[in-house]
Amino acid sequence: MTSSPSTEEKTTAPPRSASVAVPLAERMRPTRLATFVGQRHLLAPGKPLREAIESGALHSMLFWGPPGTGKTTLARLIAQVSQAHFISLSAVLAGVKDIRDAVVVARDIRTREQRPTLLFIDEVHRFNKAQQDAFLPHVEDGTLTFIGATTENPSFALNNALLSRARTYLLQALTPDDIAAVLTRALEDDTAGLGRLGCRLPEPALHLLAQSADGDARRALNLLDLAAHVAGAGEITVAIVAEVVAGSVRRFDQGGDVFHDQISALHKSVRGSDPHAALYWLARMIDGGCDPAYLARRLVRMASEDIGNADPRALELALNAWEAQLRLGSPEGELALAQATLYLACAAKSNAVYLAWNEALADVRAAGSLEVPLHLRNAPTKLLKELGHGRAYRYAHDEPEGYAAGETYLPEALSGRRYYRPVERGLEIRIREKLERLAALDQLAADRDP
Repeated sequence: MTSSPSTEEKTTAPPRSASVAVPLAERMRPTRLATFVGQRHLLAPGKPLREAIESGALHSMLFWGPPGTGKTTLARLIAQVSQAHFISLSAVLAGVKDIRDAVVVARDIRTREQRPTLLFIDEVHRFNKAQQDAFLPHVEDGTLTFIGATTENPSFALNNALLSRARTYLLQALTPDDIAAVLTRALEDDTAGLGRLGCRLPEPALHLLAQSADGDARRALNLLDLAAHVAGAGEITVAIVAEVVAGSVRRFDQGGDVFHDQISALHKSVRGSDPHAALYWLARMIDGGCDPAYLARRLVRMASEDIGNADPRALELALNAWEAQLRLGSPEGELALAQATLYLACAAKSNAVYLAWNEALADVRAAGSLEVPLHLRNAPTKLLKELGHGRAYRYAHDEPEGYAAGETYLPEALSGRRYYRPVERGLEIRIREKLERLAALDQLAADRDP
């Protein structure tokens, strides 16, 4: 059940209280741009977003980035500096009725107080097309200024009408130094932070905590809060931090942008013959919780798409690794995937099979159902033989060198078409030489029998 936005929300952060009822991450939410950490590419002096915030120039925008990078905080800061009424909805819980209620409130605020309303929608990618369309007219007529937050690629998650009305800002994961600054501020703040507890966090423990947060300030503060409760008023040791971060995984969203970016990086590292990078991205995906069977399937694809006949053993090894992973499970089977990944990255590369297959498919789809040439047709009955099926077919094994020079096998409309062009790498060097020799024999046959 969602809460109605009819009651005005304050444009400042929640009251500063050390109460355990309010999570540390919420208590430490910045209320001034000066205390906001990260996103220097957007917020450094002179940057357009910084200028827009400081001048109070409201415009609709999308914040796209990983969790814990400040999307909600930025929206609140923009509303505060602009003296705008702030309404926050979550697309996970809200519906069209909540949007309509927000519009009613915004109109009332504009009439009574002569100030704008900023509608912030968290996880806006969860809205369907009808829900996205519901507030577009009110954005266009100035009733609402819209800010959406998303962890998904807006190009895929949002409709074009919404994208055309909002400027997209890409937020980046926080660096370990950024995270360390956030943690240090929380430790020293004796009003909303942990200052009154007297906790001490030595540099090694701070470094481990900052690394374990994986660019997510919210996660970092939650881990610090937990570590502080374990330590009491004493020192938060490396051992305590290691205990509270045990089992946490790196950023990974099965089927999301991070997932697709990482599998793209793995595939391109293999194609680029970089075994070190390929192994790293494989480890990242395994560590993030990717299904090993999915990775095994992708390795098989790489073996055909990027190596092909330059090294046919690559496909065999990829299939063997898949089988080993299925039989052994995790983590033992993952070593076989690593072995296959390294072999594929180091193998000779050729995309000749991939290109040939796509060209053949394109001809099939463009040319329609071309007839099989008579001499290639099957002739299992007397009638079919009388109709000429199989007539004049030359049995290659009875020909010199086992090759029927000058014979044709494609439909007449595609005569002379060539799809497979072996590269000058790996086994395809030998394959190319053979095909060139056979082509020369075909030419000799054509010269003899014009």
